[in-house]
Amino acid sequence: MVARRKKRRIIRITFGAAILVVVGFVGWLGYEGLQARSDLEKAQNFAMQAKDALLSGDTENASQAADDADRYAQNAQSSVDSFPWRVTSAVPILGAPLDSTRQMTTIVSGLTQDVLLPTVDAGSAVSPDQLILDGARINLAALRDAAPVLETTAAAITDLDAQAQAVDSTYIGPIDDARVQLQDQVSELSGLLNNTSTAAKIAPAMLGADGPRSYFVGFQTNAEARGTGGLLGGFGVVRANDGAVGVDDVTSNRQFRFDYAPIDLGPEFQQSYGHSRPTQDFRNSNISTHFPYAGQIWQSMWQQETGERVDGAIATDPVALSYVLDAVGDVTLPDGETITADNVVELTESTAYTRFGEDQAARKAYLETVAQTVVQKLTGRISRPQALLEALGRAAGEGRLAVWSSVPEEQEVLATTPLGKVVPDDPAPYASVVINNLGGNKLDYYLEREIEYAAGPCDGEKRDSTVTVRLTNSLPAGDYTNYVAGMFDNPVGAPVGTNLSDVGLLATQGAKLNKVTVNGTSAFGFNGKERGHPMFNVQVPIPQGETTELVYELTEPTAPGEPRVPIQPIIDKPIIEAAVPVCG
Repeated sequence: MVARRKKRRIIRITFGAAILVVVGFVGWLGYEGLQARSDLEKAQNFAMQAKDALLSGDTENASQAADDADRYAQNAQSSVDSFPWRVTSAVPILGAPLDSTRQMTTIVSGLTQDVLLPTVDAGSAVSPDQLILDGARINLAALRDAAPVLETTAAAITDLDAQAQAVDSTYIGPIDDARVQLQDQVSELSGLLNNTSTAAKIAPAMLGADGPRSYFVGFQTNAEARGTGGLLGGFGVVRANDGAVGVDDVTSNRQFRFDYAPIDLGPEFQQSYGHSRPTQDFRNSNISTHFPYAGQIWQSMWQQETGERVDGAIATDPVALSYVLDAVGDVTLPDGETITADNVVELTESTAYTRFGEDQAARKAYLETVAQTVVQKLTGRISRPQALLEALGRAAGEGRLAVWSSVPEEQEVLATTPLGKVVPDDPAPYASVVINNLGGNKLDYYLEREIEYAAGPCDGEKRDSTVTVRLTNSLPAGDYTNYVAGMFDNPVGAPVGTNLSDVGLLATQGAKLNKVTVNGTSAFGFNGKERGHPMFNVQVPIPQGETTELVYELTEPTAPGEPRVPIQPIIDKPIIEAAVPVCG
């Protein structure tokens, strides 16, 4: 009996000791978890403070915030690297939140050590206040000096971004919220540093560090759609020398002709677009959505017109102009009219046609004045350089600001960025819908687009896919000039107010068109090719107040990669839906 009681007592003591150990372990782990989370949050907050201070030109506070971010990141790293943490995080399901926290802490630690601290040392290159100087001058020396550091940090943040996006979600809400926040923050920093690194590689030479440069600038009129955005409505020449940038007087397209000597852009281009004479007629010079083609054509036309061979080309539009005005402020025309971010698109793409009626010379002179006044604003003092860079970045991301360089090494870099506005030549799923106005009117100001791209599963080598395009002509009732709402050479006998569009689909490489319908009826499609992508074109009228629906039925290769549906930069904000499984 005594032995049995003694044994039970030993068991109770042992069990109690085990409970105390477990309770102590859980308590310690809970404390460490709270401490790690607190340190991680502080590290993230200081990291964002460092980024904001750097962008505002406050390098002293940026340095201090980066040091604080690093200190808290290392504290958090010590917690999650402990043996108990690692053991518990390896437990299936139960340990998932701890494992996610450990992954996030490692990412933040790398962010502070490998990205923030070195970037602060290159502060002047990523601080808009120190990069953009008064009088439209760029601090090229700062960019070149920082190039090696920026290249290293851009590579580091790209790797950390991939790691952040790969962190699994967890069932604990606050930890999952922290995961999403970290992913957004790292992605934002990755974009910023990669863009700055790219600029440091090519901007000094492109802005005249090694000798003067010149670039043709095309101002596109989105009210009459073309592949890169809109009809070439005006132009100028940007001149850069040692970082100082100026723009020659902006003029209208009335100084361009329809009969330039052609240039050879290859057999695919000739097959797809040769009938429109794009290298000879400026009105069709940018019907391809691949901007380097337009850049080369504009370079050729300008040389034939003036004898000057520019070093590249730039395209922009009134929507991009609205972003810039939002950053730099309003401008006032010589007659006292104020042009703002809110009215510039409507004034230049719609109101001007009503105001000047059939007097095209007066309208073009007005648009020239608007462009020249904005250019004068940009070549003066910029009070909010960070806002200006953000505006330009937004325009580039939407395809409203594009750049082509005739220097192959520079163009190779540009082609990897949104600024290059290139049609990719890889096999990933692709559906690019390109509108070219055939009516010679300005009705694309009222065009509304819906695009749906759907594809089957990744089971075999090929799969069926469909691209559905709905185009709505939202022209309000009213009286319009023939120039705005009529139709050049009206081949379909349509009433005034009817739009006529060439709707091209650049599909996945290797895709075959099985059938295309317009409003449910089979239609004839023209076949072409653009950088390896098959292109299927259908010409359709879009009556006033109505919607025209096109459905492309395809068979395409089951190619790996994320599906892409590029958005042609016209006026509207199209509705885009992609239901395409990502195949490995």
